Amino acid sequence: MGGHSAVKLVLVDVDGTLVGKDGVPPCVWPRVEALRAKGVRLSLITGRPGRGETLGYARRLDPTGLHVFESGAVVLALSQDPHGPPATPVHVAALPKAAAQEAIRLARRLGLPLEGYTAQGGFYVEGDSPLLQAHQDLLGLKAEGADLLRLEEPLVRLQVLAGPEAPLGALLDALPPGLTYHVAESPKMPGVCFVSLTKAGVSKLSAARLVAEAYGLSLAECAMVGDGENDLELIRAVGLGVAMGNAPESVKRAAKRVVAPVEACGLGEALDLLG
Repeated sequence: MGGHSAVKLVLVDVDGTLVGKDGVPPCVWPRVEALRAKGVRLSLITGRPGRGETLGYARRLDPTGLHVFESGAVVLALSQDPHGPPATPVHVAALPKAAAQEAIRLARRLGLPLEGYTAQGGFYVEGDSPLLQAHQDLLGLKAEGADLLRLEEPLVRLQVLAGPEAPLGALLDALPPGLTYHVAESPKMPGVCFVSLTKAGVSKLSAARLVAEAYGLSLAECAMVGDGENDLELIRAVGLGVAMGNAPESVKRAAKRVVAPVEACGLGEALDLLG
């Protein structure tokens, strides 16, 4: 099967694409290294924060590249300079303060577990829901308990963890203007919806444009590999959109190629297409 030589940058989602229920399939990393050896850049693009295990994934994809976190609200530049910081923010889109505070109060009224993320890498939670602890275990990060209305650092993202019985519709129907939402899932926490709230206009697509431009590329020269509804607009916008076999039908229909599920090395298959 011939490679897509026009692709110069591959954007890679994390949960359900790079990471399955048992972590990253070992078959992926040799394909990553082979593609990088051909001069193709790779960028992580995820709703997760740029810390801990997730930052480690970014380093393995491209140790000196640009990577997208917080559903597009943060772009980090990685460096191997022993005298400098390992990661530097090159783009930060903070939440409008009034809208963020209204969303926090709304989540409280609905009794929904809530997380807050800051540009400085802060990870905060309200409440003691088992979902919050399970998500910390998944991320390999320990959150701080906090009153999110009283944080001095600006928030870049809020995230609600919604189980099967959660009043998700009531949340989305009442979100204040100035915010946009993205819904994702993780194979490691089945049945849970992760609802990310970012500044209006901030998304994986908006951040991907920034990364592509920084590399002197158009989105037509990029590929996106993803599995979720929050990947849909970017899969449509790039030159080669690839859906994982575990993606919903809406995502598969939007993609130019569909590969195997994450556990069957679908990402490795996608990278082979580009080599």
